[in-house]
Amino acid sequence: MKNFLTEIVTFVLLAFPALFSIINPLGGAFIFLSATEGVSRKSRQALARKVAIFSFVTLVASMVVGVYVLRFFGISMPVLRVAGGIVIALSAWKMLNPEADAPDRGSALSDSADRDVFNMAFYPLTMPITTGPGTISVAVALGTRGVAEGNPLLFSIQVLLTAVPMALLIYLLYASSARLSRVLGATGTTIIARLSAFLLFCIGIQVMWGGIEELVRGLSAA
Repeated sequence: MKNFLTEIVTFVLLAFPALFSIINPLGGAFIFLSATEGVSRKSRQALARKVAIFSFVTLVASMVVGVYVLRFFGISMPVLRVAGGIVIALSAWKMLNPEADAPDRGSALSDSADRDVFNMAFYPLTMPITTGPGTISVAVALGTRGVAEGNPLLFSIQVLLTAVPMALLIYLLYASSARLSRVLGATGTTIIARLSAFLLFCIGIQVMWGGIEELVRGLSAA
């Protein structure tokens, strides 16, 4: 029993900080707020709940079946990192360079937000902004360790104790993003949103570069 608990604690202490550092839910909250500008408070909270649920499913699926899916389609981890890095970087670049608003954009967005905002729940708010390819790569790597242990019950508990708190944290920060914005003020929110987008861009480049480096190393070894 002692070894069982030790294995759980060891996995969670490794997995949670690793996923938290790349998901960065605090920075993501301001990106979420920027993407849902003009959306009502009720709709924003409902959207945050959907993003948290999708993020939970993505994390669990990546850790549990990710390694088998990659093997089935013949996709290597370096290729996943390159593709994921490109998607992350492009999404962040769009946030860093928003298009000029049309004169009636605000009223049009207010009229359509409650009806159309949930189309953004999975793409792009969950994928790739919250739990993008970089997160999936980390989750798959953690999953390979869990699968190697060969204890389904132990691995299930490890996955749940990692994914559930992360999803709750995403929901709480995203749902309260407007409140955080009021505390920081307009200038502080703009600065953090732009910094978060820039950090997301850097993460995308880093993920892509890591994949390229592994591919080149593989070619050199061959």
